Parts: sequence; structure tokens; C-alpha cells
Amino acid sequence: MKKSLLAAIILIAAQVFAVGAAMADTMVWKFKSQHANIVDVQLYASARNNVWPGNGQVWSLKDYNVHNMTISCVRGEKVCYGAWVRGTESSYWGGGRNNRQSCTSCCYICGTTTQTPVINLNR
Repeated sequence: MKKSLLAAIILIAAQVFAVGAAMADTMVWKFKSQHANIVDVQLYASARNNVWPGNGQVWSLKDYNVHNMTISCVRGEKVCYGAWVRGTESSYWGGGRNNRQSCTSCCYICGTTTQTPVINLNR
């Protein structure tokens, strides 16, 4: 009885894991800063309170090159960007720092968009 119960639990866990993994997707975000100062970027999935790169970290744009940020996201979730000039919150793009600002075109749907166009941060 114990062996068959254990086998059933393992089977269910494997199926749950497989379904969860099938729902995961990858997005590549492309950013280019044309600002004279360092620009920091984070990505937000507000519906599940998730932030990339996570753990209070940011991606920093210190030059004028295109930078790719690859994330693993849940298919169908809305992911938005926030960018700001380091040291100030008054100069921002998208949702800004901690996604506190409103934006009309700073979000993409995971699974629908696998790669964003280059997002130019210029002011």
C-alpha cells in the first residue's frame, strides 16, 4: 500500500511539474540607451508580483549599445518594463522605478512576443 501510494504521489508530482514547465516561456527584451547617464532597467509581471532580474538587482545600461535581457516568464502573463536614470526617479521610461508610473505601450505578453523590438531610451 505504501509503495503504490508513493508511486501515485510521484506520478502526480511529475505531471504537475510537466504542466508547469510547458507553461514557461522565454522573452528577449532589447534596450538601447541614448542618455548621457547610466540608465537602470527592471521588468515587472504585476499579476504575480515578479520582478526581473530579481533580488533588488537591475540591468544597467552604461553605453549606447543594444542590450538583450532574456527572462523566463509564464505564458500569457503581461510583462512591462521600467527604466530610469540612476540616482533620480524624475527621468524615467515605461513604468519607471518599481513600476510606479503608468505607461501605455511598455508591456508585452509572454508567449505572444518572444522578442521585443529595440526599445530606445532617449531624452
